[in-house]
Amino acid sequence: MICYDHIMVRFGELSTKGKNKKDFIRILSLNIKHALKDFSNLQVEERYDHIYVHLNGSDYEPIISRLQDVSGIQALSLVAKVNNDIEEIKSASLELIKQEEGQTFKVKVKRSNKRFSFSSDEITRIVAPVILKNTSLKVDVHNPDILLQVEVRDEGTYIFVKTYIGAGGYPLGVGGKSMHMLSGGIDSPVAAYLLMRRGVVIECIHFASPPYTQEAVIYKLIDLLHKLNRYQSKIRLHIVPFTKIQEAIYDNAPESYCITLMRRMMYRLAAKLAKRRKCPVISSGESVGQVASQTLQSINVINEVTNLPVIRPCAVMDKLEIIKYAKKIDTYDISIRPYEDCCTIFTPKAPKTSPHLDEAKEFEKKFDYESLIEEALNNIEVKFIE
Repeated sequence: MICYDHIMVRFGELSTKGKNKKDFIRILSLNIKHALKDFSNLQVEERYDHIYVHLNGSDYEPIISRLQDVSGIQALSLVAKVNNDIEEIKSASLELIKQEEGQTFKVKVKRSNKRFSFSSDEITRIVAPVILKNTSLKVDVHNPDILLQVEVRDEGTYIFVKTYIGAGGYPLGVGGKSMHMLSGGIDSPVAAYLLMRRGVVIECIHFASPPYTQEAVIYKLIDLLHKLNRYQSKIRLHIVPFTKIQEAIYDNAPESYCITLMRRMMYRLAAKLAKRRKCPVISSGESVGQVASQTLQSINVINEVTNLPVIRPCAVMDKLEIIKYAKKIDTYDISIRPYEDCCTIFTPKAPKTSPHLDEAKEFEKKFDYESLIEEALNNIEVKFIE
């Protein structure tokens, strides 16, 4: 009896990498092994066009589910491997298609092994009649219920009907590292996921303002990061004490400018910490125009404090799009817990949506923010979420 004994990992966008492709495949293979480390008896085999997971009798469903969270995988096919023998190919194709439900089918053949005696078209013309003769299925080349695929390669022939969509993007780690500003709201976990999907490892920075903010906010962050551990198994969280800086801002600036100045201080802190932690970029969940500090004029004034690039994956998404992603990665219900962070709890009644840089700088001259920033950096609490 033929059975599915391999999972074929398809690369998608990774296939365009040219000379770097080999390194990308190696990193993806390591990420796959790490994702599957608690499954016994599996074997991961690297090849130039695909990675194969040898099931060795293991149940494929939980393995497929785990692999769908690994960035860099475009699709996953559950395959049966047979020898490059036309009789075995015929027999296996018939047996596998009999296990499927439907009324119509199509056979699609790809022959990478040009030494095989039969061409792709000849294999199709051999396999399809066997299925027609031994089942009630009819051929539909345009919209079949069952697509039987046969790939003839040097090491053997892979036959499959089941393909699952992967996360896409690039393998985690190939894109470097970002210092990610994590607020606890809906947007920043989504932005973190989108970065990881592009191969970027994240460290997170959060600004805490006790006693104005509750300790429950930190537990909320930890729960969010546990959800993101599906995509990055270990995440460093830097909790920065922000109370003294916020109080100094409110003592020395009009309320309408406080959010602008708070964000400028946050970016100063994030930039300094990013350089310490060898992160070449900062990232955030900001979306253009969503709140007062995210208008283009505000972003321009806030961004002036650092020359590090700032990545904003959610910049052009509307709120409904971001919520859709949040529900997909299962962070939405955690993000809407009613625990306010330092930005929301200090939101002014009429924040400035078009702040001026010279005015912001004048207000900052009224207090020694540099020493407050150094004090905050020296008192960071670090947590490892894994």
